[in-house]
Amino acid sequence: MTDNVDLPRLSSSEELAGLLELSRERPVMIFKHSTRCPISSFAEREFMDYVPAAAARGVHCVMVLVVEDRQLSLELAEALGVRHQSPQAILVKDRVAAWNDSHERVTSSALERAEAG
Repeated sequence: MTDNVDLPRLSSSEELAGLLELSRERPVMIFKHSTRCPISSFAEREFMDYVPAAAARGVHCVMVLVVEDRQLSLELAEALGVRHQSPQAILVKDRVAAWNDSHERVTSSALERAEAG
């Protein structure tokens, strides 16, 4: 696990709007994390392992805490037309969810494959 990664946390509707706009310029990978779920802890480690190389490739990575920011998490699911799940990773390109998966399927290798298209 990469412990020194500083992952931005999405915490407002305004930030979500900016993130969707950013996805027009470069891919955005969103990780929806539950601080109360052991499966989510596994997925978080996988996501954090993925982040450094993805960031070097120009992918903007962020986290949403689904318990602490529940309304924002639901707003995100609605804006992208994806079913709300946790843990969940969503790849956004051009304001559209190009890929998403959840639970044990959120692995660093799955994220890399999704990003590669």
